[in-house]
Amino acid sequence: MDGAATSLRTRWFDGRSPRPRPVTLRIDGGELLLRTEDGAVEHRYPLAQVRWPERRTHGQRQTELPDGSLIQHADAAEWDTWWQAQGHRDGAVVGWMQSWRATLVAMAGTVAFLAAAWVWGVPWLSTTLAHLVPPSLEERIGEASMAQLQSIFLTPSELPQRQQDALRQRFAAVVKASHPDGDAPPWNLSFHKSEILGANAFALPGGAIVMTDELVKMLEDRPDAIVGVLAHELGHVQHRHGLDMLVRSSLVSALVGVVLGDASTFLATVPATLVTQSYSRDAERQADAHAAEMLHAGGMAPAEMVVFFERIQKEERQGHAEADSDAAEDSGDALPISIASHPDHAERIRFFRDWKPFR
Repeated sequence: MDGAATSLRTRWFDGRSPRPRPVTLRIDGGELLLRTEDGAVEHRYPLAQVRWPERRTHGQRQTELPDGSLIQHADAAEWDTWWQAQGHRDGAVVGWMQSWRATLVAMAGTVAFLAAAWVWGVPWLSTTLAHLVPPSLEERIGEASMAQLQSIFLTPSELPQRQQDALRQRFAAVVKASHPDGDAPPWNLSFHKSEILGANAFALPGGAIVMTDELVKMLEDRPDAIVGVLAHELGHVQHRHGLDMLVRSSLVSALVGVVLGDASTFLATVPATLVTQSYSRDAERQADAHAAEMLHAGGMAPAEMVVFFERIQKEERQGHAEADSDAAEDSGDALPISIASHPDHAERIRFFRDWKPFR
């Protein structure tokens, strides 16, 4: 240190040469005076135009000057002592950064904010945004999704056309009975064969409802149960659950990306998947309620849906038995973890068996 805390010897990069030059710094009024040791170069910079370094626990101090040149000082403690000797003090933010108590408070606040956004903010925002999407855009999203599914999972139906038409007419009659004011959402029922999806049905944004041949054959002797499944899918359309899930998964990925830095990584996609799966349980319960009300309005017993769940359970047990048999021949490294997006079958069976109309 030179001159009892009024000047400082340091290194200066002039922006033209990669080699530093020894200089002396001194604050003179409202300016920073820089002078080389040989006195050949002298610069004055307004203090307001100098980018001063923030005080950190470790690391050198680096100061950017208005002309593009740079000061680097390796001894951080010496720089801080000189800086404070000029009558300057760190801002409140720097003080907080240097305080472990303030850091813990900030971390706790961040965790609380992210938790609140995760639990309440994302569901509310996704539902709100889903209902703001214009029907024309929702329909285009559904058409694009259907085209992709047809190229991967779905093949043309092998059901007789007469059977397909009869099921459409039966379902249309229930829709009309349950929506006498004509306020039912637009829907379009199509049948497809799918060895990959098996007995299944789903709804896409825009009103497209798909039912597989395998599901029709499984419930061929219980047409009211088929109508109940379709009513359940129309409930998803009515509440725009497809768009909600699409928006929600995007928001969750973005939120996880903020925390982890990259939502496209494996660690980011796993939480996003888990959260959207759990959210869909609420959507399933809402669609179940919609199906029960539609069946009742159409003169059918909601308890018909019990047959559907019982037969799905039977198929699942058979599938698990085959999987266990195959697994017994493997090394046994598979993880015994199963994540289901739908509520428990027993819960849903109780719901439809005990359902009573609201008085």
